[in-house]
Amino acid sequence: MRWENALVIDAPVEAVWALTLDVERWPDTTPTVTRVVRLDDGPLRVGSRARIKQPAQSEAVWTVTRLTEHREFTWQTRRLGLTMTGSHLLEPVGDGCRNTLSVEVAGLAAGVFGLLFGALIRRSITLENAGFRQAATSVEKGRS
Repeated sequence: MRWENALVIDAPVEAVWALTLDVERWPDTTPTVTRVVRLDDGPLRVGSRARIKQPAQSEAVWTVTRLTEHREFTWQTRRLGLTMTGSHLLEPVGDGCRNTLSVEVAGLAAGVFGLLFGALIRRSITLENAGFRQAATSVEKGRS
């Protein structure tokens, strides 16, 4: 099962990318994340891990599985026999950036999980993307 939300942000890819990689500040950006604690030092890279608390969920450790500078950031967690993959894909659009967020759930119970929580996931990534848009455009306005 996969859910996706894409929107164009009136800010350059570099600005949105900086917000994307600053995972510990996500609670300031989006209501869908309560706390993020990095479990390693240095820049975010493949293999980096973070413990994330989201509303109405137990904490989960997410591990970066793909990272292409200024383009893509993907990480995964495993819980309840499911593998959850969250991706951030950035594409330049004129002077702005298309930010595409997606969540994919795989495993034996993915279909049931999707039926029970699909609408919540769709709402969450829509809210998260709106938070990234607001934060990125606020930063850009501050630079003007």
